Amino acid sequence: MGVHAELPLHYTLTAPALPTAPRLCRDFVRAVLTASGLDLLAETAAMCTSELVTNVHRHGKGDVRLAATIERTWVRVTVHDDGPALPSPRRAASDEPNGRGLFLVTALSDVVGLTIDEPSEGTGKAVWFELNIPPESAA
Repeated sequence: MGVHAELPLHYTLTAPALPTAPRLCRDFVRAVLTASGLDLLAETAAMCTSELVTNVHRHGKGDVRLAATIERTWVRVTVHDDGPALPSPRRAASDEPNGRGLFLVTALSDVVGLTIDEPSEGTGKAVWFELNIPPESAA
C-alpha cells in the first residue's frame, strides 16, 4: 500500500453549485485516495469532503473548487467557494437534523483550517482538513 509516485500529488475539481456537488466531490476524493493506495483514509476523507461541500452548497456562493494534495505523511483536501460568510462550528442539539458538519470534520481530521481570500482575489474562503498517513501506508 501507499503512494508510489513523485510527491506531492495535486488533484483539482470544480463542481457546479448544484445539490449533486457533495456526492461528486466525495466520490472524486475517494477515487483519488484509493487510486493512490490510501484506502485506509479514503472513507474518512470522503465523509469530511462531503460535509464541507454540503456547507458550501447551503451557505456559500458560486461553484465549489476542490483540491486534494497528497504529501509523504499527510493528505489535505481544500474546499473553496466565493462566499464571504465564514463557517462557524457549533454543537447541534440532539433533536436538530443539521449543524454537525464542521464538528464532525474537526473530530475526524488531524488538522482543520480556514484561509480567507486576499482582497485582490475576491471575497471567498477555503476550508481544509488534513489526515495523517499511517506510517505503514506511507511511501
